[in-house]
Amino acid sequence: MNGQGATADPQLQHFIEIESQKQRFQQLVHQMTEVCWEKCMDKPGPKMDSRTDTCFVYCVERFIDTSQFILNRLEQTQKSKGPFSETISD
Repeated sequence: MNGQGATADPQLQHFIEIESQKQRFQQLVHQMTEVCWEKCMDKPGPKMDSRTDTCFVYCVERFIDTSQFILNRLEQTQKSKGPFSETISD
């Protein structure tokens, strides 16, 4: 019974870490949407003009670039720390 509890604990930790990462990602998407909307949207209308469209594209691309940079940095940090390095790439 102790052996089973010992294997469940790391699995639980892994599950919690993955769920935490999902939550952080959802928060980032929400923040990106809010920032880009406030920055790019002057007044809502039936269509988006080309300036607004370009602004949204640029804003989202910068967000993706920044997120990728942060993800790579976290992966490097996790790899240098040890056994849970694969949790970020899952």
